[in-house]
Amino acid sequence: MRDVLPVLGRWYAAGVPFGLATVVQVSRSAPRDPGAAMAVGPDEEVVGSVSGGCVEGAVFELAQEVAAGGEARLETFGYSDEDAFAVGLTCGGEITLLVRAVTPERDPGFGAVADSVAAGEPVTVATVTDGPAPRGAALAVWPDRTLGTLGASGLDAAVTADARGELALGATGLRHYGPEGQRREDSVSVFLQSFAPPPRMLVFGAIDYAAAVARIGDFLGYRVTVCDARPVFATPRRFPEGVEVVAEWPHRYLRDTTTDERTVICVLTHDPKFDVPLLTEALRRPAAYIGAMGSRRTHADRAERLAEAGLTERELSRLRSPVGLDLGARTPEEVAVSVAAEIVALRWGGTGAPLTATEGAVHPYRSS
Repeated sequence: MRDVLPVLGRWYAAGVPFGLATVVQVSRSAPRDPGAAMAVGPDEEVVGSVSGGCVEGAVFELAQEVAAGGEARLETFGYSDEDAFAVGLTCGGEITLLVRAVTPERDPGFGAVADSVAAGEPVTVATVTDGPAPRGAALAVWPDRTLGTLGASGLDAAVTADARGELALGATGLRHYGPEGQRREDSVSVFLQSFAPPPRMLVFGAIDYAAAVARIGDFLGYRVTVCDARPVFATPRRFPEGVEVVAEWPHRYLRDTTTDERTVICVLTHDPKFDVPLLTEALRRPAAYIGAMGSRRTHADRAERLAEAGLTERELSRLRSPVGLDLGARTPEEVAVSVAAEIVALRWGGTGAPLTATEGAVHPYRSS
């Protein structure tokens, strides 16, 4: 959804109705996670994807129907053993989609949501998917305000409280309530989609490898900062457009920077006078991934120095060093792919092994 919002925002501002299909629930080996979206706008223009191609044809027709004035629809697609040519997912999974029309009259908060996402302002969108409430009704929830309604004041209040909690975690998924927001009932299903600001990637050491890591980090959706104490190397012209470049001692910069459980920290300096104080700071703060470049000998020396600096075994166990997966990488670009692969594997619990050597679902089931 984040990727297609700029286009949808333009359609919305022009007052053009469009059909929006959003994945609200998945099971088994589904190709896309909840929140994936596809929209059909003017002149049959299509943006986004909900399945990687398996059911897009059917979704296109549904989106056209609702955009032309039809009611919001909740549709489930899965693989059909009886008819291999039926619309479904050949991967064997199942996805449930909410397909609704978006106009300023039906969703007065959509434009403000698009503006907030573009500005990096956190917001959660709550949409009724099923039950005794208007299907497709939407409520936008910011930390300090709301816009729209789900049809009942009690439901709005309960969902607002939960939406702000989900927003703090950057979480997306279904919640269930009673018609007036009762916590112990589940007759109304509401999809909460959080648009937290992009996670940060902090790259320390403005070497040639850093430019490649920064480029792939930007590609993966991170807000990337490169930091180096040497101003001659920490210059924006050496890095991709959109990457922040800071000339500062790494540990001082990190000490004054907020990190969270989604933050990625890549230490590419492999110089003890930078590494030790930087990693001492990094390993004692929230982060999803902390990796450091260097040979195994460098790692052993670094670990010894960090232990001498007072880090515990538990803190040291968070360090991914030498950085990256074993791909046989040589060039800066190949090393960047290796680092990115390790970040992705750690995020989703992947093994890093070739899929030809593993069994089971390619996309293991994750609860929505």
